[in-house]
Amino acid sequence: MAIATLIAYVILRNDTEPVWQLDLLLFNLVVILTAVTLTFSPVPDDRQGRAGIALAILIWSTGSIASSLESFFGIQLNQLAQVSYALFYPLALYGIARAIRFKVSSKSLEILDTLIIALGGTTILSAFLIRPAMTSITGSSFEVFLAILYPVGDVVLLVSVIVLSVQHKFSLRNLLLTLGVLVYTVSDFYFLYSSQAGTYEFASLTDIGWLVGFILLSEAIWHKGDETNAPRSFNPTVATLALLGSSAILAIAVFQPQYFPRFILVPAFATIALSFMRMGVAINDARNMSNEQILARTDELTGLANRRRFMVEFEGFLQEPGSVLIMDLDGFKPVNDSYGHEVGDQLLAQVANRLKRLIPERSLLARLGGDEFGALITGEDGFEIAQALRATLSYPFIVEGLELKLDVSIGEAKNLPGESLADQLLRRADEAMYQAKRTKAGVVTWSPELGSRGARL
Repeated sequence: MAIATLIAYVILRNDTEPVWQLDLLLFNLVVILTAVTLTFSPVPDDRQGRAGIALAILIWSTGSIASSLESFFGIQLNQLAQVSYALFYPLALYGIARAIRFKVSSKSLEILDTLIIALGGTTILSAFLIRPAMTSITGSSFEVFLAILYPVGDVVLLVSVIVLSVQHKFSLRNLLLTLGVLVYTVSDFYFLYSSQAGTYEFASLTDIGWLVGFILLSEAIWHKGDETNAPRSFNPTVATLALLGSSAILAIAVFQPQYFPRFILVPAFATIALSFMRMGVAINDARNMSNEQILARTDELTGLANRRRFMVEFEGFLQEPGSVLIMDLDGFKPVNDSYGHEVGDQLLAQVANRLKRLIPERSLLARLGGDEFGALITGEDGFEIAQALRATLSYPFIVEGLELKLDVSIGEAKNLPGESLADQLLRRADEAMYQAKRTKAGVVTWSPELGSRGARL
């Protein structure tokens, strides 16, 4: 649809004088249709990437419409046009980056990284080019700044897209995205050059280069990308360099207030503010990741370590003397069957609280599942601690006014570093626990006489 509209525009335009029906309505209709077509791609993709590119194109069309209204009807919308064209760059960079790479570690971090790189990079380059440019470009400081901002934004966008594309295997999507940005950049450079040279004519056919660039970007989203080996985010070093550069601009402005125009300081401050926001988001993400890791290795009901953590720490436990304890509650099933799971859960939580009070430092108590617990006891006091654990369950539990009694059968297997294997040690502790349950001995230490009865872990 957008291509057909573009062809119609080219045929109708055909070197005629600019008219608002063609150069305001039909020209910008091509841009809008391109953004709309992009959103209907059937390829499974990241929605934020599509939205970023579509919004960037629509924001650009806002600037184009504002410029056309000013040219045809004299409506003063130049500032709206300039702001819209400037916003195109961070939105396009964000959307295209998401379209090239789908896997990200943090969407919030990715957004902030994109803004920091786009805003900081263009600000730094523009700031340090503005003084030499003022000697060769006529106009106010702000007009000179804009004259520099757009080509710098083009370069930052093009280089970023090329770098992201070459990090992946070849795909038609990445090729079209790169070509789209390249065509847009060439068209933009031609426009800026001819404007400065005084040879640019409004609504000339060379303006269709922007439209072709947008159509290529839209077409790219209709093709699958390369999802393998996708880098998760921009290298944080790039964002750090943007922060340092913006800080340098502010430092120079303090010592030499007249060196930079004041409006340069606004995006520099914004870059620093975004960098601090990024730091906060990164710290929060790290904290959440840590909490998720803790939850992944914690039993939700009792707050003890779960089976996963028990098995992970077991490998390190094999390197030093100690005892493995396997504990199975006696009398829990009748309580659970008679009074329900809610009472049973509360009872397990109370059992866990009593047991963990007796576990020494550098040792681990875990709920292995159901009414089974395990402990990794460092040192030579495994049997004594097992007896103490059994003793702590000897007095009744009070749950919802009910007085409940439990016992526990505990099997101990001593670890001899360099001689014991993980599965062997667990099997021995399990055999000893079964022996304790059969004989009602309470605590049994494994010995070769017990034989092999299999292990449940």
